[in-house]
Amino acid sequence: MTELAASGKSDSIEKRLVIGCGYLGQRVASAWQQQGCTVLATTRRRLAELRQLGLIPILADVTRSELVPALPSAQTVLIAVGIDRSSGATARDIYLAGLENILRRLPPDNRLIYVSSTGVYGPAGDGEVDETVPPSPQEETGTVLVEAERLLQSERPDAIVLRFAGIYGPGRLLREKAVLSSEPLATNPDAWLNLIHVEDGVSAILAAEARGRVGENYNITDGHPVRRGDFYRRLAELLHAPPPRFVPTGALERERVSRRISNRKMRQELQVPLRYPDYEAGLLACLY
Repeated sequence: MTELAASGKSDSIEKRLVIGCGYLGQRVASAWQQQGCTVLATTRRRLAELRQLGLIPILADVTRSELVPALPSAQTVLIAVGIDRSSGATARDIYLAGLENILRRLPPDNRLIYVSSTGVYGPAGDGEVDETVPPSPQEETGTVLVEAERLLQSERPDAIVLRFAGIYGPGRLLREKAVLSSEPLATNPDAWLNLIHVEDGVSAILAAEARGRVGENYNITDGHPVRRGDFYRRLAELLHAPPPRFVPTGALERERVSRRISNRKMRQELQVPLRYPDYEAGLLACLY
């Protein structure tokens, strides 16, 4: 007997399934619970924790086909699997092979929302990037995500793809420890940084469920790109840390790519109400 069956939940209750119940997925699960939904969530080892949160856990490791059970039917399924660096799995293991394993075990009768990344786009300088711009990733993770999006389009052309900018929020501020310790930041301070507060990310997923068009891609960002240097200088001020030092030479590949991501389609079609419309509002809410 499954935990869902053992719980005695009626089939008439709306069900939601979260595959990847991490920083973002867990908050979406909580929002669905507040709507009165029964929420199931996959996990590799956090069974007791998810039960305490009122979720129905499903033991699964998406990187290993033999450890992905038959997944239950649900009115909406969110795939928000992220990289767990402690697992030793590569981006290809997680995003591509993992998606293949999920799709093999997932019933087709659901609304499917897939969390991707704006990392699928290439550099655009000061130009604005919207969903009409073809993917042209410059780093490995972006390349794998493009392949995953194509797999999804082939197997589930009705899926809604949400390309998230950098997610931040309570307990997850970019380079916070490095800024506090005055560690030189290996990044280009003039490159653009695109962000979305996690709470607004949750709102975007709920809006996609309610108003998203099947088969469409949406950029999920606050629509106010900021120069990396300005972001880290402001973060240092709010943390009462010394001004940051930048070391552009040898910067991480993903931080050499500069682009300004548009959220016009998200605003017009999904009508997402942004609680934190820019990084300033978001940082202040996180730290004060």
